[in-house]
Amino acid sequence: MRNITPSKYWYLKQIKLFSDLSDEELKTMEAMTRMESVRKRQIVYIPGEPGNSVYILKEGRIKISRLMEDGRELTLVILEPGEIFEEIDALENTSRDTMASAMDDSNICVIRKEDFEKFLRTKPDIPIKLTKLIGLRLKRIENRIENLLYKDVPSRLAHILLDLSNEAGHIDNMGIRLKARLTHQELANLIASTRETVSLTLREFRDKGLIEFNRKEIIIRNKNGLIKYL
Repeated sequence: MRNITPSKYWYLKQIKLFSDLSDEELKTMEAMTRMESVRKRQIVYIPGEPGNSVYILKEGRIKISRLMEDGRELTLVILEPGEIFEEIDALENTSRDTMASAMDDSNICVIRKEDFEKFLRTKPDIPIKLTKLIGLRLKRIENRIENLLYKDVPSRLAHILLDLSNEAGHIDNMGIRLKARLTHQELANLIASTRETVSLTLREFRDKGLIEFNRKEIIIRNKNGLIKYL
């Protein structure tokens, strides 16, 4: 990872978790952080490493994933700018059991566990916000795992496309354009499938008039049609 120089103070001020901090408190936070950049596909951390840092994503996308017994990668969550990650292992002093890697060239804010814990003790409202954020993320992961256990591939793929449309969709005269740029392999990693099966299912959705797609984007043309797969 390469150190970068843009104002950490400005970055921190944009993060929802720290939106209520005073200028003085933000400067305190700034002093205990460092900004780093990671290239697309670069690993941020791997399973087994000690959880000694907390990360906040400023720019780009980071995926949190886990290797399954058959060697396939299962993407648990895709993080967008402003989201905090690796906070649970750091605060509970446990080793990491997931892998984080960059899906795009990304900028991240890194905070040492000890400094983060010390700061939390001075701002009791932040742990409350943090608990809510963690709860929402765990709920997203639980819903995804439930779909993996009980749904077939078309249902799982429809579910993830609808999730992406709600989280990062742009409506225009063509339909709902998914801002998340995902390859067929990345979609497969999200639903515990294979690239070939995802490609086949996407073509089936397209033939039924539910979506359009190319190498750059997916457009949902018939949202209600996808909902019927759930």
